[in-house]
Amino acid sequence: MLRRELSFIQATAINMIDMVGIGPFVTTALVAATMGSVHLAIMAWVVGLVFCFIDASVWSELGAKFPEAGGSYRFLREAYGHTTWGRYFSFLFIWQTVFTAPLVVASGALGFASYAQFFLAGVPQNGPTLESRLIAVCVIIILTVLLYRKISDVGRISVALWICVVFAMVLMIITGFVYGSPLDVVSDVISPSEGWYVSLADEHVWAALGVATIPTMYSYLGYYNVCHLGGEVTSPEKLIPRSMYVSIAGIGLLYLLMQIAVYASLPIDSIKRSKFVVSDMVSAALGHEVAVIATVLILVIAMASLFSVMLGYSRVPYAAAQDGLFFNVFGKLHPSQNFPHVALLVLAALALVFAATLTISDTIKSIVTMRVFTQFIAQAAGLVVLRRRIGWRAMPWRMWFYPIPVILTVLLWLWVFASAKPLQQQVGIIAPMVGSVVFVAVSYSRKTWPFKTKSM
Repeated sequence: MLRRELSFIQATAINMIDMVGIGPFVTTALVAATMGSVHLAIMAWVVGLVFCFIDASVWSELGAKFPEAGGSYRFLREAYGHTTWGRYFSFLFIWQTVFTAPLVVASGALGFASYAQFFLAGVPQNGPTLESRLIAVCVIIILTVLLYRKISDVGRISVALWICVVFAMVLMIITGFVYGSPLDVVSDVISPSEGWYVSLADEHVWAALGVATIPTMYSYLGYYNVCHLGGEVTSPEKLIPRSMYVSIAGIGLLYLLMQIAVYASLPIDSIKRSKFVVSDMVSAALGHEVAVIATVLILVIAMASLFSVMLGYSRVPYAAAQDGLFFNVFGKLHPSQNFPHVALLVLAALALVFAATLTISDTIKSIVTMRVFTQFIAQAAGLVVLRRRIGWRAMPWRMWFYPIPVILTVLLWLWVFASAKPLQQQVGIIAPMVGSVVFVAVSYSRKTWPFKTKSM
């Protein structure tokens, strides 16, 4: 069995280093180009932050009720009935995880490699080069070696990486605040030249905000990673919700301060065109040599995030295998270190294949949309089903103002999905459809629900 050894500090550290990857360093320019002005760009980051707080209320209730390995897999199975519809929804989640988990790892590794090109030429090439692919592959291998050990050691490594992440971001924020004009940015956000009323009255702003929310949410995702490790957390009924809210608040503050620092140091037109926004900010303030050091710190942050991502996702197929809904080999623990080593190795192997063959665009364009229905919306609706079946008093942790946060969660995820490009939407719909066909075929061959006979 998995051991409950992760403390509040360790669980919070794992969440935070998962959230802060290469995302905010590459999506800042995208959000700026989409929104077009400083105050609207920062609004997109605030909207993403509020979105996370609302969605975390669903994760907190389910995580406190079912503190076991697997996260959403466990939530969906228990909420909809582990012998009936719960089998279907949890299978769909595992189905999409088989593809999205290695894609998330590959996207982070390729993003790491892309940012590393700052050292090579200062300007990234069009598409991954052989050198960048080799860097991405090496990153995944190094992380696998670091994770191939017992959870107590992983917890200590996570805290060390967390300290590096916070230290690096604070240094970058201080640079922008000291050498830039942060008060001008704050003034522009509070009282923009065109006025908030004019901005919000423009329907095009709301359309752009939906598009910009996709990369901001991509940057925030990971606040729920502790739920995947629920079976290894001490006092999970209290710790899981607290670690999520502290993680969101801490990273949200760092992100917003970083945005102010960047806009205080560089004109928005330069930000829109920049491929290395923070490195360019530091270079403008302190010179290229210091920017090199800042880029190294950014790459450390990216490594730390991938470390947490691989840690959490490796527990999902393990939990499904333990329940007999996935291949049995994924349920094996390391004989001496007591962690799901087969699941970790398979995740790493698939990520290596994707990193060696795909582009960053290929890996990230459908990650969010593939999860909207099979994970986020499905478990929000599942919470309602669960509460109606067992009663609200049976929940160890309960959200405020239920069911308003649940309704908002569903509406916000639908808004994000509607803002995606048609191809991304098609992938998000086709993937669960194919998964449904596979589920029916597997259930029929095994004579399990809904084909289980009465005599069985």
